[in-house]
Amino acid sequence: MIRLGAGRLDRVAAVGAHCDDIAIGAGGTLLTLCQSRPGLRVDALVLSGGGGEREREERAALAAFCPDADLRLTVLKLPDGRLPAHWEEAKSAVEELRERTDPDLLLAPRTDDAHQDHRGLARLMTTAFRDHLVLGYEIVKWDGDLGRPTAYQPLTLETAERKVRLLQEHYPSQRHRPWYDREAFLGLARIRGIECHARYAEAFAVTKLTLNLGD
Repeated sequence: MIRLGAGRLDRVAAVGAHCDDIAIGAGGTLLTLCQSRPGLRVDALVLSGGGGEREREERAALAAFCPDADLRLTVLKLPDGRLPAHWEEAKSAVEELRERTDPDLLLAPRTDDAHQDHRGLARLMTTAFRDHLVLGYEIVKWDGDLGRPTAYQPLTLETAERKVRLLQEHYPSQRHRPWYDREAFLGLARIRGIECHARYAEAFAVTKLTLNLGD
């Protein structure tokens, strides 16, 4: 197992189609990053859920997932499940995010995610962020679309437990969903941990990666 770091990280961007996507897919990674780099700037964009309970949940949750970070969150009001019909609005939002940040790392959905909103947002990222490291996070769902990831962020037991606790605490609107529980989140993290010789991990898809091994 080869472990390569991303070098100095001063800015991270994270995008989600819905409130809770970022936290579910990369919450443990955000906790790990922010705990090791106080003052890290995190620019986050969520396309739907703005103006109501979901936005309030998201703001409280990401503040907890990004402790001691310079968090800048935008939550829009695109209708859930309708991103393909609102392509221009979504594209404009991604381009506006690019104008205000030049991240060292970008956390986004996977391009082969079965949900059309996740998949559509993922495909927009490389049109605006052409020279950036993009990690495509995974979200467990009934579609059964989990694949074979290519990158892993190991999580300590404490971080994995904290992630699950924060998900349960900050998104009460989602607790009724059959897949939204401790077993699902920790179970997937345990499987990904096995795959990278760790107890727990979050896994990501990497579409393109440029190496600099000469320095």
